[in-house]
Amino acid sequence: MLNITATRRSRRSATELNMAPLIDMVFILLIFFLVTTSFVKETGIEVSRPTAATAVSQSKATIPIAIDPANRIYMDHREIDVRAVRANVERALAENPEGAVVVVADRASSTGMAIEVMDGCRMAGAKNVSLAASLPGGNAP
Repeated sequence: MLNITATRRSRRSATELNMAPLIDMVFILLIFFLVTTSFVKETGIEVSRPTAATAVSQSKATIPIAIDPANRIYMDHREIDVRAVRANVERALAENPEGAVVVVADRASSTGMAIEVMDGCRMAGAKNVSLAASLPGGNAP
């Protein structure tokens, strides 16, 4: 005679799902997304940018340099001297040769300081140096 309860037990144990490959796949996806994510670099200070009607956003990875109203220069969340701009930009370009330098100057900072910083960037070998501005509606590009 056929034992029905034994047959049902054997079917139940045969349908067990192994979770180890699923967990491995989730961790692989997590690592993939962490590696491929690009993080936004900040200059470390709040700057009031001037507005420009022709401002465009850059899609390349950028090297930001900020100038505050007191003409202090900031890069990577630390204050640097104007003479150190060239060395810092050279180091950043060694890490990212295709990087574009963006000078984020406050509207109250002097034009001369912005020009000195841009010259230092170009002497460091940066091919794409630009000055950040806001759009007339107040949106930053």
